[in-house]
Amino acid sequence: MDFVLLNFGSIRSVISQGDITERTAYEVMPFENSIVIAELDGKAIRTMVSFLTKSSVAHPISGIQIIVDKNKSLQAVNIQGKPFDENRTYYVATSDYLITGGDKMDFLKEYITLTDSDYLIRNTLIDYFKKIDTLRAATDDRFLQIN
Repeated sequence: MDFVLLNFGSIRSVISQGDITERTAYEVMPFENSIVIAELDGKAIRTMVSFLTKSSVAHPISGIQIIVDKNKSLQAVNIQGKPFDENRTYYVATSDYLITGGDKMDFLKEYITLTDSDYLIRNTLIDYFKKIDTLRAATDDRFLQIN
């Protein structure tokens, strides 16, 4: 898998300071959406990046960096720390809801191959919470606006 794309609307709660429980995962991700891995060509990735840069909300991404200028003009796209190559395919982990064009992400319907993990997104949160002791908030440069 090269990167992750989810949608802003799927996250329904914040994770507040204090103990994190299984209930926290249900509050954050109340939907029964599973993870799917879609193979996308460079054209679909370019359409996705355009959608994300024009969006009025910040959709969660990981493994991909999008750099725009103050006018939201695209400056660079890096996937796993390497420049985007429009001539190759990439594997994106997303939800079974989005892969059908949910939240107007029709570009995901252009997949080459699709693998359903049969693993709920919520369960990834629960498993992650069990594995770590402390969550730490951090600012990174996944979506960066330069002046």
